[in-house]
Amino acid sequence: MQTTATPTHCPYCALQCGMNLTPAPDGTVEVSERTDFPVNRGALCGKGRTAPAVLASNVRLTSPLVREGGTLVPASWDEALDRIAEGLRRTRAEYGPDGVGVFGGGGLTNEKAYTLGKFARVVLGTSQIDYNGRFCMSSAAAAGIKAFGLDRGLPFPLEDIPKTGCVILVGSNLAETMPPSLRFLTELKENGGTLIVIDPRRTKTAEQADLHLAPRPGTDLALALGLLHLVIAEGRVDEEYVQERTAGWEDARAAAMAHWPEYVERITGVSVPELRETVRMFCEPESAMVLTARGPEQQSKGTDTVGAWINLCLATGRAGRPLSGYGCLTGQGNGQGGREHGQKADQLPGYRKLDDPAARRHVAEVWGVDPDSLPGPGRSAYELLDALGTDIRSLLLMASNPVVSAPRAAHIEERIKSLDFLAVCDVVLSETAALADVVLPVTQWAEETGTTTSLEGRVLLRRQAITPPDGVRSDLEVLHELAARLGVEKGFPTDPEEIFEELRRASAGGPADYSGITYRRIVEENGVFWPCPAVESEGLTGAEDGAGGPAAQRGAASRPASTETGETMGVVHPGTPRLFLDGFATPDGRARFVPVSHRAIAEEPDDEYPVLLTTGRVVAQYQSGAQTRRVAELNAAAPGPFVELHPRLAARLGAAEGDPVAVVSRRGRAVAPARITNTIRPDTVFMPFHWPGEGRANSLTNPALDPTSRMPEFKACAVRLEAVRP
Repeated sequence: MQTTATPTHCPYCALQCGMNLTPAPDGTVEVSERTDFPVNRGALCGKGRTAPAVLASNVRLTSPLVREGGTLVPASWDEALDRIAEGLRRTRAEYGPDGVGVFGGGGLTNEKAYTLGKFARVVLGTSQIDYNGRFCMSSAAAAGIKAFGLDRGLPFPLEDIPKTGCVILVGSNLAETMPPSLRFLTELKENGGTLIVIDPRRTKTAEQADLHLAPRPGTDLALALGLLHLVIAEGRVDEEYVQERTAGWEDARAAAMAHWPEYVERITGVSVPELRETVRMFCEPESAMVLTARGPEQQSKGTDTVGAWINLCLATGRAGRPLSGYGCLTGQGNGQGGREHGQKADQLPGYRKLDDPAARRHVAEVWGVDPDSLPGPGRSAYELLDALGTDIRSLLLMASNPVVSAPRAAHIEERIKSLDFLAVCDVVLSETAALADVVLPVTQWAEETGTTTSLEGRVLLRRQAITPPDGVRSDLEVLHELAARLGVEKGFPTDPEEIFEELRRASAGGPADYSGITYRRIVEENGVFWPCPAVESEGLTGAEDGAGGPAAQRGAASRPASTETGETMGVVHPGTPRLFLDGFATPDGRARFVPVSHRAIAEEPDDEYPVLLTTGRVVAQYQSGAQTRRVAELNAAAPGPFVELHPRLAARLGAAEGDPVAVVSRRGRAVAPARITNTIRPDTVFMPFHWPGEGRANSLTNPALDPTSRMPEFKACAVRLEAVRP
């Protein structure tokens, strides 16, 4: 048995913290510090420290399950795979390729995400594929592409944050969602910088702020526009920067000027003096950043909201300059890479667009198929789930638990139950897997090798540390076996490095160009930032390299190439830790202002539903909780759902601390104990979304979609509260 430590990365959030794993004599796995990784420098949150608990055989799945007479029972791998192949084949024959859907997850490695997208389009021929990362940062991605021509969560490394002059953190509670990252904000303040936190709740992160703004949920767009109005009115626009490096300013300026401070105060609840102080703190330092997370993004106007914050950065010259810029704090472990390589409904590997003929030709050549055989764009995540049982009759689902995580969850649960056939690949029997016709037990992060891409755009290598138990196979083996059963014998290898080599070719020349990245380089350099072409080429054009020409690459140092496979002798690109310093990824190198205006949330409070609900996470649980709810230490810290409400609201309801409270929306009802605190607005309640059953927060949430990103409005909907009497 291996007893040496294996350096790898945490399976949870997009920090992808470094850790060492060592098998212990008793069969468990020990986690120890890995201080060489710069993001966490050895620090881990409780989820990371306890991650090996889910590896235990009494916690996770170790045998395929098939449904017999309404009950899931153990079966052989051949029987389970045969059933899946037959179910998918039968649906395709009766309803056509689009009768089959594929739903992936932001926890899949790049190799798995790439192979899943290829499987959907080459083997199944379906356009109906999307993934739960659509619920993560799709609004920020859409806004980033509009403004900069390129979407990467952070255009700079996390290490730049403590060196800037001011950070505006919008809708993020890093102290609970990404605890090791909080030190970057602590160091920011130690270095003399200032922190502004925007959140309807006074969270643990907001307590660290020099200024905390508590806007009404769903009004972040108006808030950003009000700040830009003041920047203009106070003469703080960087006119030289706007003229030299941007386009579209006049229309964006006119839109912002319609949002005067007193108007914004009425909409948001943030006072005019607070607005003015925010502008002063942001504009006075030489450098500053705006970082957004799910708060402003998970809205039916999330793309415009993020666009307004980007406009603020552009007007003040805070983008494409050292220690300045707009960034998005990606949530899921591989939320960034997962959408770059083919899981999204409209994308091909390398972040290419599925409806781009040149992109189709390039990827089809790598895959050895006719470009015309590739289906077009399909439905977004919620729309795909909403079509289950009607247009989509069978579903292959990997690494997702929409019964808990999707908006309007009770409806989605019914749609899943109405399917003709459901196959799920997971490490545990999640609430969604429990509804399946076939469940396949698959390997976890410590039992397999593969790459992920962190919120910095740093491509990392998770390394296998232990042997998986008997009866468990990798997702790559599953897709290989299913492809063979469905008549495609080649093109679906099971070795992750072989797949990564193909991914490099498929991504070459695309916006997310990984062609210069190899497993060896990742290990030697502690991760490589994309874009990283195989060989620098000043002759690339914006249309060819997909990143707006050589702007993201120009001026980067080069080094002699390795003789390793895939690295041509000559000049090798070193990767791109910092984007846009010489120009933006647009045809002319200029960033685009996008004019936006405030509009209400999709469902404003009224007499029947007078309170706003917002949702989020707690430090001890992760996403739908399918894994973390199986860890005793984490459950002890966060045993179940709760309803956070202000004392005034509790008094009107007649609720005391711990009393059961019903939260009712137009879509459903959830019941959880009251947690009474003055750290939340009196017109707002908060629920974490990690739990199923009676306390399922997503029974309430609104699936109203952003017209561009197709992001549901998780962060704001109208509810009423009811006391639950014994």
